[in-house]
Amino acid sequence: MSTDETDTARWRLLLRALRSRNYRLFFEGQLVSLVGTWMTRVATAWLVYRLTHSAFLLGLTGFAGQAPIFFLTPLAGVWVDRWNRHRTLIVTQILSMLQSFALAALTLSGLITIWELIALVAFQGVINAVDMPARQAFVVEMIERREDLGNAIAMNSSMVNGARLVGPAVAGVVIAAVGEGYCFLIDGFSYLAVIASLVAMRVTAGPRPERQRMTTELIEGWRYVRDSHPIRAVLLFLALVSLVGMPYTVLMPIFAGTVLHGDAHTLGFLMAASGVGALLGAITLAMRPTVLGLGRVIVISATLFGAGLIGLGVSRTVWWSLVAVAVAGYGMMRHMAASNTILQTIVDEDKRGRVMAYYSMAFQGISPFGSLVAGAVAAKAGAPWTMIGGGALCAIGAVMFQRELPTLRRLVRPIYREMGILVEGPEQ
Repeated sequence: MSTDETDTARWRLLLRALRSRNYRLFFEGQLVSLVGTWMTRVATAWLVYRLTHSAFLLGLTGFAGQAPIFFLTPLAGVWVDRWNRHRTLIVTQILSMLQSFALAALTLSGLITIWELIALVAFQGVINAVDMPARQAFVVEMIERREDLGNAIAMNSSMVNGARLVGPAVAGVVIAAVGEGYCFLIDGFSYLAVIASLVAMRVTAGPRPERQRMTTELIEGWRYVRDSHPIRAVLLFLALVSLVGMPYTVLMPIFAGTVLHGDAHTLGFLMAASGVGALLGAITLAMRPTVLGLGRVIVISATLFGAGLIGLGVSRTVWWSLVAVAVAGYGMMRHMAASNTILQTIVDEDKRGRVMAYYSMAFQGISPFGSLVAGAVAAKAGAPWTMIGGGALCAIGAVMFQRELPTLRRLVRPIYREMGILVEGPEQ
């Protein structure tokens, strides 16, 4: 096979989920919208830092934005298994657009206060509590070939982190030139792209299971997650990493402004470097032809994430910090996407919304508690030591998960064989 043919085959492998029309529409719309989302994240963090110069309030803002995901996603998962996921996403995107416009109006008028900012961030957290499990569960409905599911999940991560690469860099320029309010305004308009893509889809909703009492379905989902050793182990490890590692993004303004003596441009570069690493991690996963071996990927990725956080904690130069956050972004994204792919592969279809709700809870719902703790610890011990401690705990967690892998492989293999993924003995 020639080099050109090999390159073409690799691109087809990487982009195979785009063969599905609905997923292609979703990908295009989200790619635009997510740039605005990342601009808002950077602008929100910088606005909090500019208004207060408080590590604790940075942590509190992160807590307010993500705590609703922890408390509401179990209920949202039941709703997602009941409702039309396509229509649900249209509603959540419209509400998110209105929230961004409200932020823009208050900031541009000069009326914004820290408490109004926290309230609007919390409102977006309520929206995300429904949007995230609906979005994760809807991926299956957009994909025409089930074998493309893992690729679609990895491409979702690539899309998020492609936007993560562009959004923070643009946000740094916009904040320095005209202020945070215009980042929020651009974000509001960017939602029009994803809303248009959702409206343009042709979706045939599958049958929904017969409804039971909300509490019955809630308990059923909890028992399903609790009693499945592979699902439980993946979610618990992801929750640990989110608790002790993910708050690094909340503390990034302190590293940019206080540790590295930079400004909004420095923050944008740091966030963009993290996005570069995460994008590379997602692309390498998207090129994998099978889900086999993802357990080992989780261990290696979490270890790299921890190493990157430790590197950031000890760094006092911009260039070394950029390398460290790129490594952390690479490890974080591979861990998250690999966990998502395993869960989406082995879950029963009628429990998908509820399991993905617990995934959202583990990945983002638990991190506000980490943000709150990280803000408090950083206020006492300093951001560098907080980062080093979080990285060390991620590495310890990876060692513990590694010990579980033989048991997890034994339990998952029958599921893979039944699905035709595993014919004979390769490892999970």
